[in-house]
Amino acid sequence: MRYCLILLIVCCFSSNAQALGFSQRATLDNGLEIIVIPNTKVPAVTHTLWYKAGSIDEPQGQSGIAHFLEHLMFKGTPNVPKGEFSSRIAKLGGSDNAFTSHDYTGYYQNIPKEHLATVMELESDRMQHIAFTQEDVLRERNVILEERRMRIENNPQGLFTEQLKASLFLHHPYHNPLIGWMHEMETLSLKNASDWFHRYYAPNNAVLIVSGDITMDELLPLAKQYYGPIQSRIIPPRIHTTEPPARAERIVMMHDPKIVHDELYRYYQAPTQTYGDTQHAYALTVLSYLLAGSQTSTLYQQLVVDQQYAASVSSNYDDIGIGPSIFAFRAIVQGHNSINDIEAVLDDTIEHVKSTPFSQTDIERATNALAAEAIYARENLKGLAFIYGQTILSGLDQSYVENWEHNITSVTAEDIMAAANHVFVPQSSVTGYLMKEEE
Repeated sequence: MRYCLILLIVCCFSSNAQALGFSQRATLDNGLEIIVIPNTKVPAVTHTLWYKAGSIDEPQGQSGIAHFLEHLMFKGTPNVPKGEFSSRIAKLGGSDNAFTSHDYTGYYQNIPKEHLATVMELESDRMQHIAFTQEDVLRERNVILEERRMRIENNPQGLFTEQLKASLFLHHPYHNPLIGWMHEMETLSLKNASDWFHRYYAPNNAVLIVSGDITMDELLPLAKQYYGPIQSRIIPPRIHTTEPPARAERIVMMHDPKIVHDELYRYYQAPTQTYGDTQHAYALTVLSYLLAGSQTSTLYQQLVVDQQYAASVSSNYDDIGIGPSIFAFRAIVQGHNSINDIEAVLDDTIEHVKSTPFSQTDIERATNALAAEAIYARENLKGLAFIYGQTILSGLDQSYVENWEHNITSVTAEDIMAAANHVFVPQSSVTGYLMKEEE
């Protein structure tokens, strides 16, 4: 979970703030931002390159183009034949992959330190010279269409949560699925992909983050050598869409023969650290854990342990994002119990936390548990690079990382009640019923 990675960075700051600080930061003449996160535990590095372009930037009618280009970026260049990029990294003892989000697209490699220059040469080469053909486009388009079939079309939970999200966000681009709508994915073309690449894949629209056994003094000459000669380009300004006020509570219902036990979903629009009423973000992080983040949480004890209405219950909230977040609940019905019983408990619990404070003992238990999870994962080089990337690409700065521990432990019972009253508003919610096929 993302908040664990946040705490991971905080723990590292506690032990070596200077070595892991944002002070090791530079910008090349062509606009490429560079951040180094030293960690000398192992002689290896994670090299990540983030582009400030995600699904929120997609033109109307081209949903999925950001993810589509991510696939096409592995199709080779005049200098590196098709299939050679990942093969060369694997032969050097490394691994690589890529990811697309609503807010950004990223590429990363885990590699022994002595081969970092090779990775940078490969990555900078495809920033300039990626070459995909019509045949590549048709073949890879079939790949992403099949990916959608597997993950969404043939997965009732995937299909249903897509509908819930589309119902929750009326206007914001988060309304669209990250992978794209099937009927638009089927029309994505060579020109669409080429236009997207030339519009956004430039050094002045990218951030290079390297974590591991390296310092800025070592990395900067390599960055200048491989990325420095790439020309910057004019990048179109980003349109920051805002969601209009919600006026009506929404209900979504779906029956599917693959469903064995009914499932209840509840989504609320929520602020983040950079969108909406940002003062509630830390309290919402704690509230999510208190309600359904562990086996000692309120809803787990009520629904799973005491009344045994549910086989499982969970909540999720992400405080990082350019746009609005979702405070989400999900519960799976146990046996022949009724989904209505679960919903009644959820509603009662929500009303209770809006008017009744959690005890200080409960709050300290939650924050300590989050910190413990972070400590366990603190040596993950990829995790270090990713949380820095998520932080920066979402519009936050070093203070978010450096002050996270203080801010999360400063959350009070009153803060949690205020956050609950702000977010848990019926007209800002979608309730979903995913059920067995009707007899």
